[in-house]
Amino acid sequence: MTSSEGSATSRPQPRSVADAVAAARAVEKPLAGRTALVTGGSRGLGREIAIAFAAAGADVAVVSRKKDACEALAEELSDATGQKVTAHGAHVADWERVGTLLDEVEAELGVVDVLVNNAGMAPMYPSLDEVTELLWDKVIGVNLKGPFRFMAAAGKRMVAAGGGVMLNISSIASIRPTANDLPYAAAKAGLNVLTKGFAQEYGPTVRVNTILAGPFFTDISAGWDMDYFDRLTADWPQSRGGDPAEIVGAALYLCGPTAGFTTGTLLAVDGGGTAAP
Repeated sequence: MTSSEGSATSRPQPRSVADAVAAARAVEKPLAGRTALVTGGSRGLGREIAIAFAAAGADVAVVSRKKDACEALAEELSDATGQKVTAHGAHVADWERVGTLLDEVEAELGVVDVLVNNAGMAPMYPSLDEVTELLWDKVIGVNLKGPFRFMAAAGKRMVAAGGGVMLNISSIASIRPTANDLPYAAAKAGLNVLTKGFAQEYGPTVRVNTILAGPFFTDISAGWDMDYFDRLTADWPQSRGGDPAEIVGAALYLCGPTAGFTTGTLLAVDGGGTAAP
């Protein structure tokens, strides 16, 4: 990726029809030639993003704590797309591991120029006064500490290489918190702040954006109280939860070539949850 995506230039002239058509056709493989790293990439939203990015032409590093799950997906995805897909075991809250992980991925795939901070956790608890220090630290570590370290380390490398894109997966809980998800909501609110700060720090060569995800029917949803969920979403415009595949369009846009003027943005993909009364 070159720095032209975000460089300050003189007022652009209208594109010729031929150039516009060529650019539109290129969107069929919007991530061709890129190397993407997806944390929490072996399941849920991360899995869908990893699949979509490989289908869009990127080589992909799939990262999660369970390396065997990453390996299974990497093999299947590489066979299906012809792209290089590697598997890496890592706990994103391990500060020192981030640097060695980036080194591993660079050795196998080249410099990471698309980073997706997707790994997250939202454990249940009986009541706020029963939230333990251990639970608090784990939630902050995975949802906030890890992404900070990844953006700081990967962003510096992206700048040196000439450009890149970073995408964070946050939650509508960060702007519409409840007592049932407060530690998680606080961590994701912090991630929203990091998005804007890192966009300033590493622009114009690196773009940083966030998806505010609504409730998606991933494996985590198996523990939901569906009666409560149905009441919660009844007044939402879409009146339902999301299929994990419905995160793909936003992720491809924000990490692709047509979003060159989009950075520091929080984009809600939530079935209209943030628009509901």
